[in-house]
Amino acid sequence: MKNKRIWTGLILSLLVMGYISSQFLKPVIINNAPEVLFKTITGKHINLKTLLGKPVLVTFWATNCPSCLQEIPHLINLYQQFHPQGLEIFAVTMAYNPPNLVVEMAKAKQIPYHVVLDLRSDLAKAFGDVTLIPQTFLISPDGKIALNQLGLFDMESMKKLIKNYLPG
Repeated sequence: MKNKRIWTGLILSLLVMGYISSQFLKPVIINNAPEVLFKTITGKHINLKTLLGKPVLVTFWATNCPSCLQEIPHLINLYQQFHPQGLEIFAVTMAYNPPNLVVEMAKAKQIPYHVVLDLRSDLAKAFGDVTLIPQTFLISPDGKIALNQLGLFDMESMKKLIKNYLPG
C-alpha cells in the first residue's frame, strides 16, 4: 500500500512538472510582428514598421548565454550574405544583461548588424513575452512572423527561408 502511494505521488508529480515545463518552454505564438521601436547601441532609432517590404531577423540573446554566442558567427554570415539584398538583423539583449558588457561584446565580436538593449523588457514582451534564449523571429516582408525559433536555429534552413523573402 505504501509503495502504491509513493508511485502515485511520483507519477502525479511528473505529470504536473511536465505540464508546467511545457507551458514555459513553448514560445508564445504571435502572427503579426509587433509595432516596436528598436534603439541600437549606436544611437539609431528604427521603427519596425518602416522595414515593411524587407525580411527582418530579430534574435533575443545575452552575453552569458553559450548558445547565443554560438549563433553570432551564423548571424554575421547571414548579415554579410543577405543584407545587400535587404535583410535586416536586430540582436536584442535581455533586460538583465549589463549594457557595458553588451557594447564590449559587440565590439569584440565585430557585430555588423543592429544590437539593441531592452532595458525594461518592452521588446521581449512585445514578441510574446520572451524569457528563454536564444529565441529568433523571422519577419516576412509583409510583416508576418514567418519563424519563431526557440534555441539554436539551423543555418541551412534559415538561409532557405530568408531567400524566399528576398527579391529576385
